[in-house]
Amino acid sequence: RAHPARARKRAIVLRYLLDRCFVEDRPYPEKEVNQRLAVFHPDVAALRRYLVDDGLVTREAGLYRRA
Repeated sequence: RAHPARARKRAIVLRYLLDRCFVEDRPYPEKEVNQRLAVFHPDVAALRRYLVDDGLVTREAGLYRRA
């Protein structure tokens, strides 16, 4: 389990990524999500997982969307 301060920092970073990578309210294919996230960090799989786990993004049939 993440330390509370670390969890708060991660939440701030994830909100930043959400606002930069999921600007439009539409479904985003995984390839596009990967390309957008890769601008910020090479571990796009972890970033996708954190965004979904924190409830900021939904994933259905390989498509991602702002929650």
